[in-house]
Amino acid sequence: MPDEEQPEAQPEEAEKVIRAQSIYIKDASFEAPNSPELFTKKWEPNLGLEISNSISTLEDDVYEVIITVTATVSVEDKTAFLAEVHQAGIFILKGHDPDALMRLQHVYCLNTLYPYACAAISDLVTKGGFPQLLLAPVSFARLYAKKLQENL
Repeated sequence: MPDEEQPEAQPEEAEKVIRAQSIYIKDASFEAPNSPELFTKKWEPNLGLEISNSISTLEDDVYEVIITVTATVSVEDKTAFLAEVHQAGIFILKGHDPDALMRLQHVYCLNTLYPYACAAISDLVTKGGFPQLLLAPVSFARLYAKKLQENL
């Protein structure tokens, strides 16, 4: 029986990897510039919240993603406290096209880091002598979609 020609092996689709390798606090700060006098006032806080992020490439397919969460609470016209956390993570994101990679960095990675940042903010605030601060969930998918729309 003659040797039948074997079909050429098709190149395998690149393996896709999405993995958090490490999650850590890169920086944290807490300031209560108007204590102790604010502890004697009626607690009717006004919350200001800012969220930003940065992404850097550490090596091929390995990225450091940092979410910065800044909570500023004031009572009347005085700042009660300012708590800021730079929550970081090292993520392995392999085998993704550029659009998917950007989405993973701005949605998946931020969704992963945000609860850690919220817990760290709450811990700082409580240890600072103030009532617990529970931050609302954020839809990073919606924010990313809005950012893409604005860039069109």
